[in-house]
Amino acid sequence: MSTTTGPDSPDALLGPADIRELAAALGVRPTKQKGQNFVIDANTVRRIVRTAEVRPDDVVVEVGPGLGSLTLALLEAADRVTAVEIDDVLAAALPATIAARMPRKKDRFALIHSDAMHVQELPGPAPTALVANLPYNVAVPVLLHMLERFPSIERTLVMVQAEVADRLAARPGNKVYGVPSVKANWYAEVKRAGAIGRNVFWPAPNVDSGLVSLVRRTEPIATTASRTEVFAVVDAAFAQRRKTLRAALAGWAGSPAAAETALVAAGISPQARGEALTVEEFARIAENKPGTESRDKPEEKQP
Repeated sequence: MSTTTGPDSPDALLGPADIRELAAALGVRPTKQKGQNFVIDANTVRRIVRTAEVRPDDVVVEVGPGLGSLTLALLEAADRVTAVEIDDVLAAALPATIAARMPRKKDRFALIHSDAMHVQELPGPAPTALVANLPYNVAVPVLLHMLERFPSIERTLVMVQAEVADRLAARPGNKVYGVPSVKANWYAEVKRAGAIGRNVFWPAPNVDSGLVSLVRRTEPIATTASRTEVFAVVDAAFAQRRKTLRAALAGWAGSPAAAETALVAAGISPQARGEALTVEEFARIAENKPGTESRDKPEEKQP
């Protein structure tokens, strides 16, 4: 494995041979259980960084850095990078990889050895961007947790399983529009940002991958309902997505009749289904939940 004396060397990034050499030295064998598929192509990680529009002043948080392929590319472009890694062996090895291959940036790198779902704070300046190759089995909950917990994150680019990317970026009326679509849209403008081939990973996955861009809303959804209240409506609507909202929201509202009252008050047809509604419409329903009309709820800023 070659080492470098600066972040601008073309040899700083990890290639296929470097990845396999590192993995062998660490005794790491990628497992499906952990959703581990390491990116072995330097052009791909640079493309991800470009697509994420990482700037020289950005503080980037990366979830699941693995052996450091994307981490090194992010350090080339950003002011600093904080990586969150759950795997004991990978977390222990990553700082040494950064120091060896990009020594001038080693002080601009921080590692959090933790499950991303448990991360409540990060060291140093507040993150401005989230860029990650997310493990397929936890991609959506990790993404939503990070957006909720760190409102300073303005731009996000995640690589996820292609069908997850489709769900996140789906619009109302699309057959794959659902809970991830609505909840992601609560925080950000969401769109597909490209496809990633299988051959850039080791081992090659059995599924295609896609990039999803999320740009934080400059203004939160205009509603007096809290995020928790809105998400409760979303969860109820899609728990029985084939039913009309009058039926699907009966448990949430207390009865089908109460659900119909809330829907009519929100200007939504009781015969509509959740897949037809925007996040703003879900928020209107939450505002009109029976028993809350008289409550003086201060407008909650989006977390």
